[in-house]
Amino acid sequence: IDHQDHGASLSFAGRRAKLDAAAMAISDSTLDAAALMQARALLTSPPRPERLWPVLTAAGLLALSSLAFATAMIVSPPVVSHHTAKGAPS
Repeated sequence: IDHQDHGASLSFAGRRAKLDAAAMAISDSTLDAAALMQARALLTSPPRPERLWPVLTAAGLLALSSLAFATAMIVSPPVVSHHTAKGAPS
């Protein structure tokens, strides 16, 4: 990955810095873990409750439209076409 990030390979000091950063444990931090947890808890927004009425409204509109189309199909007269050759030249 070093050759992709940089034009040339990183020097020995650069590689060593990467290894040292990866080897550092999380517990080596000077920050108080409890204070960090409290700050993260205060910064997170409370979860919004899921609302059901938009889903029910959409389902109701779909049901009404399907009933309207079914009623129109039943009530409408059948399409009849007569293809006759009356008056056509012989």
